[in-house]
Amino acid sequence: MTVHLLKTPVDAPVDTQTGIGRRDRFRRITRSALQDERLRTAGRLAVRHGAYVVGGTCVLARRTWDGRTAARYERMIRDAEAAGLMDEVKEWEQRAQAYRAARHQRRMDLLKAMVHAPKAIGYATAGGAGVLLLIGVLLAWANHDARDVVTPFEVVVELVRLCAMVAGVVWGPLLAAAPWVGLTAVWTMGRHRHTAPQWALPVHARDLGGPITPSIVVVAFRDLGIGVLRKAVENMEDAGAAMLSSIRIAGCGVELDVHLPSGVTTEEIQAKRRKLAENLNRHEHEVFIAIPPQPRTVRLWIADSGALDEPIGPSPLLLDEEMSADYYTGRAPWGQNLRGDHVGVSVLQRHILLTGLSNQGKTAALRSLALWLALDRSVAFYIADLKGVGDWRPFDGLAEVLIQGPTDEHVGQAVEMVEWGVEEMQRRIALLEQSGATDGVTRDMARSDQRFRPVVFIVDEAQVAYGCGAKGPDGYPYGGSKATSRYFMAVKRIHDQGRAVNVTIWEGTQDPTDQNLPKRSREGNHIRGSLVVGTEAQAKMALGEAPVDAGAAPHKLRRGLDKGTLVVAGEGIDLEPGQASVTVRTHFVSGEDAVVVADRAKALRQRVATVHKLEVVQPADHLADLAAVVGDEKRVRTTEVLHRLKDRNHAVYESWGGQRLRALLVEYGEDTGLYNGNPVVKLESVERALRQREEQLSEAQ
Repeated sequence: MTVHLLKTPVDAPVDTQTGIGRRDRFRRITRSALQDERLRTAGRLAVRHGAYVVGGTCVLARRTWDGRTAARYERMIRDAEAAGLMDEVKEWEQRAQAYRAARHQRRMDLLKAMVHAPKAIGYATAGGAGVLLLIGVLLAWANHDARDVVTPFEVVVELVRLCAMVAGVVWGPLLAAAPWVGLTAVWTMGRHRHTAPQWALPVHARDLGGPITPSIVVVAFRDLGIGVLRKAVENMEDAGAAMLSSIRIAGCGVELDVHLPSGVTTEEIQAKRRKLAENLNRHEHEVFIAIPPQPRTVRLWIADSGALDEPIGPSPLLLDEEMSADYYTGRAPWGQNLRGDHVGVSVLQRHILLTGLSNQGKTAALRSLALWLALDRSVAFYIADLKGVGDWRPFDGLAEVLIQGPTDEHVGQAVEMVEWGVEEMQRRIALLEQSGATDGVTRDMARSDQRFRPVVFIVDEAQVAYGCGAKGPDGYPYGGSKATSRYFMAVKRIHDQGRAVNVTIWEGTQDPTDQNLPKRSREGNHIRGSLVVGTEAQAKMALGEAPVDAGAAPHKLRRGLDKGTLVVAGEGIDLEPGQASVTVRTHFVSGEDAVVVADRAKALRQRVATVHKLEVVQPADHLADLAAVVGDEKRVRTTEVLHRLKDRNHAVYESWGGQRLRALLVEYGEDTGLYNGNPVVKLESVERALRQREEQLSEAQ
């Protein structure tokens, strides 16, 4: 017998492509089906109603179990323990004990009833038969017919037969309908309790954020995906309650502190802000994390769902027509913090910087401070609006100078304005030296001497000035961040010394970078505020590293949705103990409303002839003048140098003193000296300063 073996040739293709092709087709079909909105809608519908039935059954079972046992009381005791409410724990334990005692009494009464039931049934049967017999006797007596004695018994038998017949007819359909009735009942209960998953529910029925409870917070932290934290929570005897402080109502939300277990850092929690917010059933912008003074602790502020999307009320500037301002003791009504508390800002001798992305409310926030301060008629304003679209037009007739426009010519005029502020500052310093004052300009001094009245310089869209590449008549660039930049150096000088003599500068900039907002300039401000910015690096430029490391997060604000919301750090604004910043929802004052407030301010003071265009002139070359008056002499006494400078240009050097002369040399790395106990200016110092300036100019070119 010959056996033929069927051999597969070695080179024959293995039929694996068919299986792979089938899997690919299945995946494509599945993907297409899942992308079909009709199928997705049908799937959500099926899941929703199925979950209603299952969830309703669970709710009914739980209610039944709670009604038959002490489970409800045990649950309340656990919740009270988790919240640390020991008084409530004792109260619920007493209620549970009373419930168990009452249940035991009911069971004992039931057992006694079963013992006495036969006797009670016998008595009831005999009594019922007696009543029926009495009725029969009365009927027989009335009808004179002895057969009527059994008529009541016949009626009872007939009634029982009728009931049995009705039950026989109804029982079948009722038995068939009972499951559907029960199904409808549990479905209704599940629908009422929204037991379906959130994604399967109709949009109007979805839970967009319920109340915050201790258990919700603990679970949210446990599920952050941090292994050490999860293990620590699971091993805690109180289920994590010891981590939490009491939950406090704070404006349109709640606030609490969370003490982290060993091995978990505050930086890890800050990095998980979005996941934490989702675990709390909130959006990311509705959860704020700050670092309080206590170690290994984070402070949470959790908004009520949707509360931050509601507008705040109008500015008090619009509501109170009798409002006044005081530069020294008053606080500008700027807005509300997240708790809903009023936020007032003291601008007394403080430099201010506001920054953020374009069209987010920076100008309106800065202008509202200026509008309040304009109600103090002792304050003088010098304003450069380098956007030039009319945002600051209400100050025409209020400001001494109002420059509006984005061109290099406007930047040059703004630079001249700020440099005049430097000269005014130096003049005031010289006057203070002459008077012998040691505490700067006080309130009484400014009130009695108009030469020391508060002067506020405002440069909106200051990034235009910092980024300007044009040069002035002296060859120095207007913009930049080097020592040759006229605008940067003027701002720096005001930051250094202006506060003490009532000369301050406020700047508003866009999209901060090291190029359009130099580090030395931004760090010279007392109040720093940021609207939404693009990155954490920009947030640190705007506010400084310390506030951002402590939880300030302007880069987490929503562009377009959080207009006018500022994260503010620095002096002049009330902060919670241990906090480095505060989030402020500023009052919006429209252009029309700004005109109304400005008109009230104009009525309080004399009309100002606002200058709209400054003539750009060749500035005095202080270093060249110094070299000229020193001449070839090896050293000249400082008093003699000042005398020669005043003879050379009295208008410029009239207010100069020894300190101002020394500051000129220090600017270029030199200093005055002493000779025989007298301050002198050395020729070699002047020559080195000239060479240093030449090097700076060549680098700038």
